[in-house]
Amino acid sequence: VKPGCAAESPGNEWICFRTDESNVRYRETMSTGGLQRSVILSTFLLLRAVTGFSGDGRAIWSKSPNYSPVNESQLFLYDTFPKNFFWGVGTGAFQVEGNWKADGRGPSIWDHFTQTHLKNVSSVNSSSDSYIFLEKDLSALDFIGVSFYQFSISWPRLFPDGIAAVANAKGLQYYNSLLDALVLRNIEPIVTLYHWDLPLALQEKYGGWENEVLIDIFNDYATYCFQTFGDRVKYWITIHNPYLVAWHGYGTGMHAPGEKGNLAAVYAVGHNLIKAHSKVWHNYNINFRPHQKGWLSITLGSHWIEPNRPENTVDVLKCQQSMVSVLGWFANPIHGDGDYPELMKKQLLSILPLFSEAEKEEVRGTADFFAFSFGPNNFKPQGTMAKMGQNVSLNLREVLNWIKLEYGHPRILITENGWFTDSHVKTEDTTAIYIMKNFLNQVLQAIRFDEIRVFGYTAWSLLDGFEWQDGYTTRRGLFYVDFNSKQKERKPKSSAHYYKQIIRENGFPLKESTSDVRGKFPCDFSWGVTESVLKPELVASSPQFTDPHLYVWNVTGNRLLHQVGGVKLKTRPGQCTDFVSIKRQVEMLARMKVTYYRFALDWPSVLPTGNLSTVNRQALRYYRCVVSEGLKLNISPMVTLYYPTHTQLGLPTPLQQSGGWLNPSTAKAFQDYSGLCFQELGDLVKLWITINEPNRLSDIYNRTGNDTYRAAHNLLIAHALAWHLYDQQYRPAQRGLVSLSLHSDWAEPANPYAESHWQAAERFLQFEIAWFAEPLFKTGDYPLAMREYIAFKNRQGLSRSTLPQFTEEERRLVKGAADFYALNHFTTRFVMHSRQNGSHYDTDRDVQFLQDITCLSSPSHLAVLPWGQRKVLSWIRRNYGDLDVYITANGIDDPALENDELRKYYLEKYIQEARKGGVLLSQKLGSQLASAVAVVGASVAALRHSEPSGREQQTGGQ
Repeated sequence: VKPGCAAESPGNEWICFRTDESNVRYRETMSTGGLQRSVILSTFLLLRAVTGFSGDGRAIWSKSPNYSPVNESQLFLYDTFPKNFFWGVGTGAFQVEGNWKADGRGPSIWDHFTQTHLKNVSSVNSSSDSYIFLEKDLSALDFIGVSFYQFSISWPRLFPDGIAAVANAKGLQYYNSLLDALVLRNIEPIVTLYHWDLPLALQEKYGGWENEVLIDIFNDYATYCFQTFGDRVKYWITIHNPYLVAWHGYGTGMHAPGEKGNLAAVYAVGHNLIKAHSKVWHNYNINFRPHQKGWLSITLGSHWIEPNRPENTVDVLKCQQSMVSVLGWFANPIHGDGDYPELMKKQLLSILPLFSEAEKEEVRGTADFFAFSFGPNNFKPQGTMAKMGQNVSLNLREVLNWIKLEYGHPRILITENGWFTDSHVKTEDTTAIYIMKNFLNQVLQAIRFDEIRVFGYTAWSLLDGFEWQDGYTTRRGLFYVDFNSKQKERKPKSSAHYYKQIIRENGFPLKESTSDVRGKFPCDFSWGVTESVLKPELVASSPQFTDPHLYVWNVTGNRLLHQVGGVKLKTRPGQCTDFVSIKRQVEMLARMKVTYYRFALDWPSVLPTGNLSTVNRQALRYYRCVVSEGLKLNISPMVTLYYPTHTQLGLPTPLQQSGGWLNPSTAKAFQDYSGLCFQELGDLVKLWITINEPNRLSDIYNRTGNDTYRAAHNLLIAHALAWHLYDQQYRPAQRGLVSLSLHSDWAEPANPYAESHWQAAERFLQFEIAWFAEPLFKTGDYPLAMREYIAFKNRQGLSRSTLPQFTEEERRLVKGAADFYALNHFTTRFVMHSRQNGSHYDTDRDVQFLQDITCLSSPSHLAVLPWGQRKVLSWIRRNYGDLDVYITANGIDDPALENDELRKYYLEKYIQEARKGGVLLSQKLGSQLASAVAVVGASVAALRHSEPSGREQQTGGQ
């Protein structure tokens, strides 16, 4: 999920929140600019209004400048919700019931609006047909295992003309059947009286909510519902999100009844909605609560917003104004002091209706809990809220804290939360899982860390249905419904399975990792640091003992050395300490107390022509000095012969010009180069890496898939030739070990409820790791799974790639040509299946990456998931037996210059997993932990190959 964005669906549009707006621009259809003036204040007014806020909500934007990236209260929280936490789902009657003409139901303002304003909506008569498929809805509720079901009563289904006289018998029967079935299942009903479907007759006769006569009419309707259903209903919601009723219904015209541009009407409607709610609350409190013993509130919706500059007072005040103009408009009278926020009164002057002192007293405190909605309808379309040039955010935890600070720590029921997918997404709604995970964990953090009194959560919505101004172009249900089918079967989406699991486990119990293992690593465990290519110094940095000339300083006052002619001094042979860089390097290694130092030779520096005709002895001398000076301090070398990166191939120029790794002769040239290095350095070096991450060279040889596979084939042969050369000519005397290091990140299915994602994760490992590991450690050939999948794509006409064939001689050469598994591991990828067309390595494997926005990540979006390291070790053992394993690179990018808290946290957690791996897998593990503490740029070099590619979808967060 992209940071600051929410995904519609994989490969589709992103809802991103831009930060470059100086103010909010509304649709051109709005006249007079009055609406714009209603939400945009001058800096002068903002500064004068500092003392006019109802609470202390501004404090939420005060961020510590020394904020830690690994603060426990900000990391994903593995914990459970309080006992008896209220889990539910919700629907709106107009969205799911359908059958708007059936059984005596009268038309609503939304029925009329869809026919006159939403030309792309053919009909809302069907929708999910909850009215006729009640049992299917109940089965869906049973599947999830909710403790409550929040639904709304269709006012025109009970009273077609809106007047509470004689109820429509069929409508009454439906709601009685629904309530009886919920009680039978021990599912608590939460009933909303008004979710936007005002009877059309009331709109046409009285002008709808703009006329205060509706206050009494609504109260009569509520009274009937209390009398008829109150014996089974303990939680009532009067009105769902009155802000959207007023703002879009009478301001932007994007909701029914479709009026726009009349600012006075917007606030008159809001005023009447507040008074209608208040009247109903008092009615229930006096006449029904004593014997029904229920609770009643009003659902208020909002967005959230962050200042561009948290330290800037004006930006913070703009954020406060944005929240006050939406949530505070209704929350302040009801949950605050009974009146509109001072900011609104100063800004709107004569436009905003006034409460009398008696009305303030009447309105204040008319909610038994804070019912809160946080979903896409509070964020889109453009013009839904006042951005004030600040950054819109999906941080539910922060807005809950704002409510706590503004309104005196109320009990909160989240009555709507979720996001949406594109209409073509059916049951595999992967991004919805991550967004739900993010929202739910924010709620858990708010409860556990911030002591916010959230007692229930409503996932929206139970079913796909009609989505207001979006019609049927988006979906929000946990259950997929084919609107064109007759039976309207409810098919659980991945998000339904996920929510079911959350409810069953009451949150996020820690289960992905075993408990920490105490104790020491084995005595022969190797600790090291790694660096990429070490460029040799070709001239000693300190020539003072090797220069035979005599010098006099500052003879003429110019502060320079002057050579004295005719004088020759006795010199000593060159020494390794003459290289100043080596001295610095060794000092840093000694300070870290490592036992191993891994670095790479620079092939072009050693053999500029690519063959043995020209050997740079000075470069070899430099590398020998690096090794010998380290050995004096008991720091053993692990030497990499060839270390390409995705930006630098690292071949001698003549070899690169002759085709590089696409030319089979490069393998023989590498064997010659390896033999020279074994000969010159092998008496000191006992651990060799021939090639670093050959499985990542697809970043360079990517013109076609065949190029990638040919280059990889030649790399494998090159390694095998070098291994056999060492095994036959040098091992008997030098007694060292040789392998090649593979980039070995773990892959998890992005959607654990989709079989295709499990297959994609395994396919990623086959194409990424087994591609080289299978020939070396097992069969002498490429993985069968890889061959079969490429062949399958060829048959489908989706690829023309082919894997090279090993000759029998090559099989014998490659099989077993590694003495240990050298593992470079940095992160865990979340993988999904994505069918792709094209003859490239990336398209051949049909995988796409998602980023879990709930994970701690580095600036380059590497997820910190330590358990992935142990999983990849287990996978290697399962597939290739009890190999000795050296973790030859492990680390993360951290921009901190000194106090690199993210890297410290990463190393601590990953070392712990290596410890578990050693204990649980009975494997001998060596660890080369990439760290910039040892050598400047070391971790960056080690991580260069592990950065996510441009293909990776950056997913929320979540």
